[in-house]
Amino acid sequence: MSSHEFDKDKWQNSTIFEQMGNIGSEVGRALNAKRHGDEAAMNGAFYRGLDLLDATAEQLARDKSPRLKEVLRAREQFSRAILVADDPGIEMYFMEFALAARAGR
Repeated sequence: MSSHEFDKDKWQNSTIFEQMGNIGSEVGRALNAKRHGDEAAMNGAFYRGLDLLDATAEQLARDKSPRLKEVLRAREQFSRAILVADDPGIEMYFMEFALAARAGR
């Protein structure tokens, strides 16, 4: 976990689309920093993204949501894209949530 602090109550009152769209921002930042060789920025965005994914997963587990499996899989793919091999598809996956959140406003 990072030293990144966020309002978990506010986070858990957001829709899954808003949560995943915001996580997507950190995914994009991490991958962009990785492509530019900025390890410090990559690590910061990576750990913030993991923190947000973990908070979402905790909420889904508590609610016994069937979405938990998908969020954990997304966490795995994000980690793989940062630690093993860049995957531009993971950015598009999260972008769809951001678009859905914006359409729902």
